[in-house]
Amino acid sequence: MSIQSHAQDRYFMMLAIEQAKRGLYTTRPNPTVGCVIVQAEQIVGQGFHPKAGEPHAEVFALNEAVTQVAGATAYVTLEPCSHTGRTPPCALALVAAKVKRVVIAGLDPNPQVAGRGVKLLEQAGIEVTVGVLTEQAEALNRGFLKAMRTQMPYVRLKIATSLDGRTAMASGESKWITSTAAREDVQKLRAQSGAIITGSETVITDNPQLNVRSRQLDVPPEKIPNPKIVILDRRQRLKHSLQSDYQLCQHPDTIYWHEDDLPALLAKLVSEHHCYDVLVEAGASVAGSFLNQQLVDELIVYQAPCLLGDDARPMVDFNPMSLAQQLRFDIESHQQLGPDLKLTLLPL
Repeated sequence: MSIQSHAQDRYFMMLAIEQAKRGLYTTRPNPTVGCVIVQAEQIVGQGFHPKAGEPHAEVFALNEAVTQVAGATAYVTLEPCSHTGRTPPCALALVAAKVKRVVIAGLDPNPQVAGRGVKLLEQAGIEVTVGVLTEQAEALNRGFLKAMRTQMPYVRLKIATSLDGRTAMASGESKWITSTAAREDVQKLRAQSGAIITGSETVITDNPQLNVRSRQLDVPPEKIPNPKIVILDRRQRLKHSLQSDYQLCQHPDTIYWHEDDLPALLAKLVSEHHCYDVLVEAGASVAGSFLNQQLVDELIVYQAPCLLGDDARPMVDFNPMSLAQQLRFDIESHQQLGPDLKLTLLPL
């Protein structure tokens, strides 16, 4: 492949990734996928998968291209499906449209697909290229891809803290350490999460909603499915007689987890509830449990430029006995949100 052709593939795949981002908050449990169809170096069709049960990205792009598809190149951010689910196979749709070439960012590890889409295309005589901007495309579907590969969800732990690593005053007062801009950013995390895990202490102390309510997202909140709520209540502090006192307990599908086995909970969220992206919003004890058991895939820290003092509550219950036991992270990104700093960290 020439340098020009490679650059062209990257350019159109980036546009397909931008299409995929349009479904980031609405597609779960399906992955977000974008498609761009190019004829003679001109875009003739593009689309994204908006919601489970609705047509996939390839179908929207083909419908927009209409009669300009034969001999075209289709750029897709994830391997076209080869099975019949709630919608027909997209690989067959591309074959029927007589595209000449399909460029795919990455293969779909879903056992129902897993290379079969590529094989179907190649058997029809279509040239297939795999591996263009794979890392950028997979970043949109970390939860789905991890769940398909390991049957465990992608876990994000979110913490709002002061400069001295404190999350609340000794009394429990914590509203608000971080700014409106930081809290608005948390709405994005919730909007792309299948489930939110919190602790009974957080429920009793803060009585949070943990829902998606922002009007500043790309889609109205009523079109975004609210995450399933999971409350860790090992001491069974939330008795039925008290549940009406707390907002999260008023949801009939709230899950109460009374066991110590967090890996079992995460596996259940994938196998029974199809929750592939999990957000942990809880206090120091729950945060420490997830970190100590190495269950966190991504740590997100919102740090406010303030000091709360020695008596304030710590951000995590974690007490290594030596430097050799420390937890270290790579900084994937950093961003200023109003007066606050957002750090996105990946465990080493």
